[in-house]
Amino acid sequence: MSAPIRFIARKILPLIADIEVRGDMSKLPKGGYMLASNHLGRLDSLVVYYVIDNDDLVHPLTDKYKKYWYGRLAGRIFNVTWLTRGQADMSAIKEFISRLKNGAVMIIAPEGTRSKSASLLKAEPGAIYIASMAHVGIIPVALTGTEDADVVARLKRFKKLKITITADGEMYYPPDVKSVKGAERDALLQNSIDELFCRIAAMLPESYRGYYKDFPLTKQLLNQKDPA
Repeated sequence: MSAPIRFIARKILPLIADIEVRGDMSKLPKGGYMLASNHLGRLDSLVVYYVIDNDDLVHPLTDKYKKYWYGRLAGRIFNVTWLTRGQADMSAIKEFISRLKNGAVMIIAPEGTRSKSASLLKAEPGAIYIASMAHVGIIPVALTGTEDADVVARLKRFKKLKITITADGEMYYPPDVKSVKGAERDALLQNSIDELFCRIAAMLPESYRGYYKDFPLTKQLLNQKDPA
């Protein structure tokens, strides 16, 4: 199913959007990694297909969307793996780990929900646990211009969307979480996802940085990009 969706994304999106890709996407490995991004709107998933060539894409989606017709439709189109909301769905997690080990690319938005303000929310650490257990890296990606409200407003006025997709191609490798337990593991997971999201924040305009705006690592990364 990935090939036809990719075809649609690359043929249809340019008709309604000016898309700027920042970073050399040719450096992305073929498979066996996770791609983590901020979550702005319903268009995010289609935008991913604009830059990813792998045919084995893993899309997690919480089961709350099953009650909506568009959620069920998206589930079929993107062949999502449904996650039970509010609990650790070990069956789905085992599937994610297995597919990553076999060369899939997992697309995940660790904030867990669309940001209504477009600025970063506090990220949940599940992505770190999955990547660590599968022994794969994570590529942080920053999106702008896919906010639902902005998309609707622009299309109503027949104005093109302005979308940016930013990835520096640098892989983030999560720590080994098997060696720690309990509160220590929880802290390690949260610190790791925070580090990953500081990298995303540093690739975003200031108004998008939200929860991670004032993290020391975000400021450090921004200073490295612009020493002046």
